[in-house]
Amino acid sequence: MQLVEKVLGNIRESVWKERLDKARVDTLKLSQWDAQKNRLRKETTGGLLVAVSLDRDAVLHDGDVLLWDETQRRAVVCRIDLCEVLVIDLDGLRELPAVELMERCVRLGHALGNQHWPAVAQKGRVYVPLAVSRPVMNAVMQTHHFPGISYHFAPGAEVLDKLNPSQARRLFGGSERPMHGGHSHAHDHEHGVEESGHCHDHRHERRACQDCGDPDHQHEEGGHECDHAGNARRNG
Repeated sequence: MQLVEKVLGNIRESVWKERLDKARVDTLKLSQWDAQKNRLRKETTGGLLVAVSLDRDAVLHDGDVLLWDETQRRAVVCRIDLCEVLVIDLDGLRELPAVELMERCVRLGHALGNQHWPAVAQKGRVYVPLAVSRPVMNAVMQTHHFPGISYHFAPGAEVLDKLNPSQARRLFGGSERPMHGGHSHAHDHEHGVEESGHCHDHRHERRACQDCGDPDHQHEEGGHECDHAGNARRNG
């Protein structure tokens, strides 16, 4: 087993592009959920067991070089399967009167929350992972038709570079590949909103455990707690 305690670089950096040009590269394939963990153990495609143990606030990025053997010219590179992201651009609202600007932002927030879509707002843009298919998300945005607000879809890896670790976990940590069909809500109902700007998950929804960090360990929110070893225990 090979221990990884820090990232050596990234294949997009010129020095590593040159270094890996004629090297043998093994790949550690991660889901977008696994990529948000700073501690994990997994085999590469070549069968090498790798134990990742990074600093608490560190996250892996697509193309990170985890291991390098200069003598044998061998490397292990992390590849992450990230979903696309809906990028909502709010720049067109800058010239509006304050009251009208706030009104449109509230309407946008309500529309996103009504779909149960996680979102991160940063520097005039709102990032939403593809929880459903592109056509469904397009239909929702076109139905509401927010004047002054434009949007496009971008690769997850491109967006990941713009986020801090906490934002990355919020955007990519709880969702996998979008459903092919998907659905959208036509009804309106109330959602709790934290000061940080994202909506609470409803108690009837099932989600991956946030306490033990296990994507396969799903439960109803409020249904149990986890100890530090990731063992579930039922409340009450």
